Amino acid sequence: MEFETKYITADIKLSEFNGKAFKTEVMFEHHMLVWFISGETKIIQADATFIFNAGDVFLIPRNQLATVINYPKDGHPHKAVAMHLTKERLTDFYARHKAIGKVQPLKKVYRFSKHPLLESCLASLIPYFDLGENLPSDIAAIKIEEAISILRTIDKSVDGLLANFEEPGKINLTDFMERHYMFNMTLDRFGYLTGRSLATFRRDFKKAFNTTPQKWLTEKRLELAHYHIAEKQRKPIDVYVEAGFENLSHFSYAFKRHFGYPPNTLLNKITSLNKTF
Repeated sequence: MEFETKYITADIKLSEFNGKAFKTEVMFEHHMLVWFISGETKIIQADATFIFNAGDVFLIPRNQLATVINYPKDGHPHKAVAMHLTKERLTDFYARHKAIGKVQPLKKVYRFSKHPLLESCLASLIPYFDLGENLPSDIAAIKIEEAISILRTIDKSVDGLLANFEEPGKINLTDFMERHYMFNMTLDRFGYLTGRSLATFRRDFKKAFNTTPQKWLTEKRLELAHYHIAEKQRKPIDVYVEAGFENLSHFSYAFKRHFGYPPNTLLNKITSLNKTF
């Protein structure tokens, strides 16, 4: 067994991964509250990279592109409890509780390292996973409301995220794509996040970049990979995922086709030059 997920409700799950690494490109439909039991996770967004370890609790905003890479660590599997804070539950909560401060779409990942209140709230769910029984809906609602209340208690600004229910509006396509091209998402998703239908996205993209999205995305990702190898002396195996490619062989093929030489040749050349000087 490499990857296993147990649900006690549709919104609360326990995942466990025992392989070498598990990478996915995500755009969560709901805010995600996560408590790490063991292992390590790297979350790569357009403007920041976050690394989380055992005991960390963090909140990922909805509708944000991210690359998530999960690793087992120190002989333990990657194991985490995740709770979806859905729009429906949050709408109900804020109908009964007044939001504090300005409600606006905040994009940061919230970190609550080893916070005892949140850890206790999420740890109390473990017996239900062990029992293998569905959590009664009233208890699930209580646990999720408890988590929301704790979040608001320890970070007053979190209402700016949780109480905002707006969907993405039409935004500047050029700026968005220049910041998010490394995320391996479908064109439908890129269109949604820029407030466009797929047809409108393709039309506006052609007008802005004078090429197709597929060709532009591949070239931008290859240029990013080239920069990491040439300027930072990073190995191709450590670069291809963050540059937006699904597997190493496809990356190597595309890299050689675009630049005329494979990525390992570039790395070896740079390494030799550095030794010379």
